[in-house]
Amino acid sequence: MLLSGIVFLPIVFAIIVAIWPNERTLRPLAFGLSLIEFFLSLGIFASFDPSSAALQLVERHQWIERFGITYFLGIDGLSLWLVLLTTFLTPVVILGAWNSIQERAKGFHACFFILQTAMLGTFLAMDAIFFYVFWELSLVPMYFIVGIWGGPRRIYATIKFFIYTMLGSLLMLVAIIYMMYLTEESFGVMSASLLDFYKLQIPFVGGDFWSPQTLMFFAFALAFAIKVPAFPVHTWLPDAHVEAPTPGSVILAGVMLKMGTYGFLRWVIPVFKDASDYWSCLFMIIGVVGIIYGALVAMVQPDIKKLVAYSSVSHMGYVLLGLFAMNEFGATGSLYQMLNHGISTGALFLLVGMIYERTHSREISKYGGLAQMLPLFTICFFIITLSSIAVPMTNGFIGEFLILLGAYKSAPVWGYLGVTGVVLGAVYMLWMFKRVFFGPKGELVKNEHHPLKDLSFREIAVMAPLLIAVFVMGLYPSLFLDYSKASLDHWVQDRTHYELKIQGEPEIAGEAQ
Repeated sequence: MLLSGIVFLPIVFAIIVAIWPNERTLRPLAFGLSLIEFFLSLGIFASFDPSSAALQLVERHQWIERFGITYFLGIDGLSLWLVLLTTFLTPVVILGAWNSIQERAKGFHACFFILQTAMLGTFLAMDAIFFYVFWELSLVPMYFIVGIWGGPRRIYATIKFFIYTMLGSLLMLVAIIYMMYLTEESFGVMSASLLDFYKLQIPFVGGDFWSPQTLMFFAFALAFAIKVPAFPVHTWLPDAHVEAPTPGSVILAGVMLKMGTYGFLRWVIPVFKDASDYWSCLFMIIGVVGIIYGALVAMVQPDIKKLVAYSSVSHMGYVLLGLFAMNEFGATGSLYQMLNHGISTGALFLLVGMIYERTHSREISKYGGLAQMLPLFTICFFIITLSSIAVPMTNGFIGEFLILLGAYKSAPVWGYLGVTGVVLGAVYMLWMFKRVFFGPKGELVKNEHHPLKDLSFREIAVMAPLLIAVFVMGLYPSLFLDYSKASLDHWVQDRTHYELKIQGEPEIAGEAQ
């Protein structure tokens, strides 16, 4: 029952904060509840076997027997750290939003806990319909978070985000239904189990776009590419980030984008093996274009939050590049980069939110000289900047290095082109840092109507765990990668006939039976 508790406890928390009578104690309550969820998730380590590639802590019960739909939760090395990232960032974000969310605070925290359930369910669901329910559920609270607590153009950004992700998801639903019928043909009984999807022999003809496996591949891939977001279906992201409140931007960049790359890792590549091999070059190109395009567009942004948003497009391009390199280095780097991006970019959005609370502006040209006024803030921003540009000894270096190594091993040209993103990333991040923190003081820094104060004790408490994570992940990556090694090795070495077993259970032909 551990996984069910982790997934659904935030729903209970949402109800508690929604009916809580005392507004003054609402924020401490929400923060305390999020810490309970985090410490509960740490209990996974007590039962998790890092040497096994099988699904662990499995909970499975019949849900709709006629259609083979089951309540099916499980965890392995591919999802372990994404679950922990979600529960880790939630209390950090709630503490960071202490002052920024003043109106309708009950509704905001309730939406945030519902979103947490949706994200955790997406990472743990092993039934396609169950997965789809959580996938779609995540849209609803984020719709309200941006639409109610967002900026002046929040309605436009919200509708654009919702339309993009919903349209992609509908194609995925059609593909899921088709594959459920295929399981009935193959096993004699309909099933929505991912374990059965892995066993399907879906017809594939190289070069024929209309072959069943290729169509199913692109139906899933489009839904996940929009969520990543990959070029050219990325245009909803900058608008959503700019208009979202700071906590919405942090959780969107920190966790929600990983739902897309996780979808490629868990669903697309191992289910559609032949199509993934055939179209891998296309997605490596998309990854490289995203890396370079995101970096170039970030370089010319006058708005610091929009710059960070486009940097997300660039960094998530690395994850896509590594996944479709189809080798150990690329897959390991991609999984680690998902975690790195969640920490580093989440921290950048928090820092941007902190300075925005003081000046009510994000325009880079109006800053300058902040280093003299806010030394602690400057130090934190500089460390996270180094992490974002993948300086050795920070978390970003390990992921990008492994991805580029994997890309070079798969196709050297993509490795070379990927390196240009590292150079461009250093250019736009360091140039932005120089303009904001050094040089002559800008009009906002000199403006006496916006007295600038350095980080408060609460803000230091928000940043401390993220800064610690930057160095721990950069200096001791094996602490994290050892828990995922068995699953990643199985994913790479047995990819052409990939199957997933349940720990402690004998293999059964046709899980639906």
